[in-house]
Amino acid sequence: MTGKEKMLKAFRHEPIIGHVPHFELVFYLTMEVLGKVHPNHRRFDQWHQMSVQEQECQLRDLADCHVEIAKKYNHSAILVHTPLQDFDVVKRHLEIIREKSGDEYFLMLLGDSTHAIPDGEHMTSFSVRMYEEPETLIEEAKAWTEYHLEIARKLQGTGLLDGFALCSDYCFNVNPFFSNEMFETLIVPPLREVIAGYREMGYYSIKHTDGNIMPILEQLLSCKPDALHSLDPQGGVDLAAVKQLVGKRAALVGNVNCGLLQTGTDDEVRADVRRALRDGMPGGGYIFSTSNCVYTGLPLERYELMHSIWREHGRYE
Repeated sequence: MTGKEKMLKAFRHEPIIGHVPHFELVFYLTMEVLGKVHPNHRRFDQWHQMSVQEQECQLRDLADCHVEIAKKYNHSAILVHTPLQDFDVVKRHLEIIREKSGDEYFLMLLGDSTHAIPDGEHMTSFSVRMYEEPETLIEEAKAWTEYHLEIARKLQGTGLLDGFALCSDYCFNVNPFFSNEMFETLIVPPLREVIAGYREMGYYSIKHTDGNIMPILEQLLSCKPDALHSLDPQGGVDLAAVKQLVGKRAALVGNVNCGLLQTGTDDEVRADVRRALRDGMPGGGYIFSTSNCVYTGLPLERYELMHSIWREHGRYE
C-alpha cells in the first residue's frame, strides 16, 4: 500500500496492510539529515529578481527536501511548505513534488481560516477585541475562509493536492484560550464552513491544535474534521480515552510525547512510543506522529529512536 492509500484508509477507519501510517506536520531537522535548510527557514525576498530558471531550481530543491525526508522516514504524507503564497508558485511546487514522488504521498497545504491564540505582543489587544468587536473578528475569519476555499477550487481536479492541515492553535496545556462560548461564536462557524467546503471538493482535513483540547473536543468534532492532531499528552490528553470518546467520528493523529523526546531517558521514550502505538492502533483510525512536530533543537537521535520503534512495533498483523 502507498502512504497515500494508508492515510485514506486511516481517515475512513478501514483495515490497513503493513505499518500504521506515519508523518510529521513539520520535520525541521533537514540540515542534520540532508545538509539542507528547511523550506520554512529559507528567505525568498529576492524571488521576483530571480530568473525563471533559478526559481525552478529553487522549487526543485525544496521539493527534494520534502520528498527525501518522507522517503527516509517512511512518511505517508507531506505538508508542503511553499516559499510564497503566490498561487502559480504553489501550483508549480506541487507539480514538481508529484513528478518526483508520483502518487506515493498524501499531499497537503496549510488551510486554516480561524483565529488562533495570539502571540504575547497581541494577547491583550486581541482579548479586548473578542469582547468589544467580535463582529470584526468574525468578518476577518469569513474573508480567510473564502481565500482558502478559492485556492482549493483552483486546485480541484488537478490531482496535485489531497487535503489541508488546519493549524491554528486554540489551547494551552491547562485549558483552551477561548471560553466555550467564545469558541462557539468565533471559531466553530468558520472552521465548520472551511472543512465542509474542502470535503465538498473532495479534500480531507486534519485539524491541529496543541494543548488540552478536552473542554472543546465535542465542539471540534461538530465541525467534522477527518482527523485531529496532535493529542498532546503534555496537555493531559489521553489517547486511549479520546479514542473511546471519538469512535469513528474522526481519525486520531499523534500523541508521542515531545517533552520526553526532548528530555526523557531512552527507556522513557521507548515506553511512550509503544504506549502511543498500543493505544492508537487497535481498530484503525490512527496515524502515528509526535505530539507537535520534529522541531528545531529536538535531538535527531531521539526521533530516529522513535522511528525505529515504529518500524518494530507499528505493523498491523
